[in-house]
Amino acid sequence: MIVKKTPYPSPSPHINVFTVTYFSDGLKVKGLMAEPKAEGQYDGFLYLRGGIKNVGQVRVGRIVQFASEGFVVMAPFYRGNQGGEGNEDFAGDDREDAFSAFKLLVGHEKVKADRIHVFGFSRGGVMALMTGIEFPEVCSVVSWGGVSDMFLTYEERVDLRRMMKRVIGGTPNKYPERYEWRTPLFELERLDAPILIIHGEQDKNVSIEHS
Repeated sequence: MIVKKTPYPSPSPHINVFTVTYFSDGLKVKGLMAEPKAEGQYDGFLYLRGGIKNVGQVRVGRIVQFASEGFVVMAPFYRGNQGGEGNEDFAGDDREDAFSAFKLLVGHEKVKADRIHVFGFSRGGVMALMTGIEFPEVCSVVSWGGVSDMFLTYEERVDLRRMMKRVIGGTPNKYPERYEWRTPLFELERLDAPILIIHGEQDKNVSIEHS
């Protein structure tokens, strides 16, 4: 449910951009939405950012680029970011922010409800897989340099361990069930949508083993 929709400067004369405040799991969270100005019905495009906090923020130029190809794009900032309520999570309860954004696209007057694509970059790859698993009606999933295994992320990203222990509550050895809950690999058999995986062999942030 959209609480507030405010026009945002668009770099394209053909695309309207809005900051959107919407309800997710009882919280008011925020995101960007881009819509083609021309009348018609469009495929929906759920853009799931990577990074955490100020790293990997949603860029208006990127979502306008996708919208220019004929999509209505919704890009959540995730809870605890850019004025949104709640605390930042890492592939935990913040999945609800992606799920609620998907439902917004389903109900959007310009979106073909049965033609919604999910695109996740880096940390957003986990969110994209989770969304595809949660909603069998997802049309397609793209994971671009996407995380898929939180155990592996903890192991290979020493620089993120402090954040992960703070957000998740401890290490994988202490709370394996919390890391498993955040790892969509354990539920991939429930993913019906076709998936495109794009991953660089030399990726130093998310190793290709995730793909």
